[in-house]
Amino acid sequence: MLTEKKLLSMPKKSYMNEEQLDFFRVKLNEMREDIMAHTTAIMSELSDQEHEFDELDIATHQEENRMRLRLLDRERKLLPKIKKALDMIDDKTYGYCVETGEPIGIARLLIRPTATLCAEEKNRQEHIEKGYRK
Repeated sequence: MLTEKKLLSMPKKSYMNEEQLDFFRVKLNEMREDIMAHTTAIMSELSDQEHEFDELDIATHQEENRMRLRLLDRERKLLPKIKKALDMIDDKTYGYCVETGEPIGIARLLIRPTATLCAEEKNRQEHIEKGYRK
């Protein structure tokens, strides 16, 4: 199995070969499975809670539940991005910027396997967004 260290040390001409695509396919599928398991666990925790009668306990549980639901929402929003990345692996377009066609880079993909933009394009878009916010 390919490790991150081996992946980073591969020559540029090997970029997004079958071995690298398989590495990211496994990584993305693991991310999806982790999110699904975490979702199930959170939903179970929320439905199994005992009802507390102390006002402080109620307030504490409500705040904890709000935090769990925010995390759950954030993770659920990641699922379509994971599916898109897996589809791009199947199409052999994974690892390339959807705007410029340039390689996104192994290091960036290891940090954010769902990335669809190279760092330069992402920075350019963020710079434009900042201009609109002023």
